[in-house]
Amino acid sequence: MRFSPQRVSAFGLVATLSVLLAACGEKPQFNPGMPQVSVITVQPQRAAVVSELPGRVDAVRDAQIRARVTGIVQKIAFEQGGDVQADQLLFKIDPAPYQAAYDQATAQLKQAQADLFSAKLLAERYAPLVKANAVSKQEYDNAVARYRQADASVAAAKANLTNAKINLGYTDVTSPIKGRIGKPLVTEGALVEATSATQMATVQQLDPIYVDFTQSTADLAALRAFAAGKLQQVGKDAVKVQVVLEDGSIYPEAGKLLFTGVTVDPTTGQVNLRAEVPNPDNILLPGMYVRVRVDQGVDDKALLVPQQALQRTADGMQSLMLVKDNKVEQVPVTTGSVIHNQWVINSGLAAGDVVVVEGFQKIRPGAPVQASPWNKGGAAPAGQQPAPGQQAPAQQPAKQQPAKQEPAKQEPAKQEPAKQEPAKQEPAKQEPAKQEPAKQAPAAGQQS
Repeated sequence: MRFSPQRVSAFGLVATLSVLLAACGEKPQFNPGMPQVSVITVQPQRAAVVSELPGRVDAVRDAQIRARVTGIVQKIAFEQGGDVQADQLLFKIDPAPYQAAYDQATAQLKQAQADLFSAKLLAERYAPLVKANAVSKQEYDNAVARYRQADASVAAAKANLTNAKINLGYTDVTSPIKGRIGKPLVTEGALVEATSATQMATVQQLDPIYVDFTQSTADLAALRAFAAGKLQQVGKDAVKVQVVLEDGSIYPEAGKLLFTGVTVDPTTGQVNLRAEVPNPDNILLPGMYVRVRVDQGVDDKALLVPQQALQRTADGMQSLMLVKDNKVEQVPVTTGSVIHNQWVINSGLAAGDVVVVEGFQKIRPGAPVQASPWNKGGAAPAGQQPAPGQQAPAQQPAKQQPAKQEPAKQEPAKQEPAKQEPAKQEPAKQEPAKQEPAKQAPAAGQQS
C-alpha cells in the first residue's frame, strides 16, 4: 500500500508532536530533591536558672561632709580622689573665735565654782546658829537658796564649756567613715556657714559595694519554684549573684543577694532587690550601670536550644521550626535565660522534639525536608556531613534528569525545519491537484 506525499507529511507531523508531548510530559516527574536542614533532638538536661537584670551600683555608705560651725576655711588636708580613714582631718576652719569662746566658758565655770564654794560655807555656818536662835530662820533660808543657785550656775557653766569645746572641735572637719573622697566643694579662704550646712566634700565607702536592681513579679516564679520542689537550690548559703560590666566582661568577684523587697511597685510591677559585692580594687563605682546575673536554682529537666534556632513569627512572637514526619512545623515558644549561647525554653517545646538549627532559608511551614544531625563546628560541615548518606541519592537523579531533557530539546530543534518544508510544498501540490483530479483518480484505481 503506497501513501501520498500529503499523508507522509501528516504522519511526520503527528510523530513530531508525539515526541514533543512525551518530552513535555517528563517535566512533572523531575524531582530536584527536598531541602536539607540541620537539626537537633531536644533532651532534658541539668541547667542553672539564671536571671539577668539591669542594675545600678550604690555605695554602702555615702557621707556628705558639711560645715557644722561658721568660719573661714584655712586648710584642705586631703588629696582629692584619694582614700581616707575614719576620723582623718579633711578641712581646718579658723578656730580663733571658738577658742576664745572656750576660754570664756572656762572662766565662767571657775567663777561659778567660786560662788558655789562661798554659798556653801555660808549655809553650813547658819545651820547651827538657826538652831540656837542666833540668826533668824529667814536668813538661814536665804543662805541655803544662794548655795543652791551657785550649784546650778556651776552646772550651767559646765554645759557652756562643753558646748564651746564641741564648737572648737568642729573647726577640725574629719571624715566619719573610711572610704574614697571626691573633689573639695570649697576652697581655702571660703566662708562656710553652719546655718546653711555648707557641703564641703563627699566620702563614699566602696568596699564592699551595693548593686540595686529590680525583678518583675513574673520572674519571681522561679523563687516560688523552690518551695514546690521544681528547682534545686544552688547552695546552702545566700543566693549568689554575678555582675556583668558595661563592656560585657564579667566582674571577677561574686556577690550575694541581701534582700528582696516585700512590696511591689504598682506602676511597674517590679520588686526591688539588693546585692552586696566585694570591691577591693574599686572597679565598681557608684552610679555605674551593670547587669546582674542571679543564680536562682538548678533545673534538672531544662530544655535548651542553640540561639540561632530561635525564630520570629510575622507578629513578632518567638518560635521554633520542628521536623515531624519529615515536614516542617512552626511552634510558638517562650524563652528564659541564655546559658552558654543556648536559650532555655520555658514552654512550647517537649523532650524528643526535633528542632531545625540551620537551613531556614530553604524551608517553610508544611514543606517536606531532609534532616541531618547538626554539626556544632560550623554551617559548612553541617551541610557536607550528611551528603554521602542521605543527600547523595537525592542529588543523583537530579543530575541525570537534565541530561534527559537536553536530547529532548535538541530533537524538536531538528524537526522544526521538517515541519516548515512540507508547509512550503503543500501549496505547490494543491494547485496541480485542482487541475488534474480526473487523471489521478483512474490512476489510483488501476494500481489497486
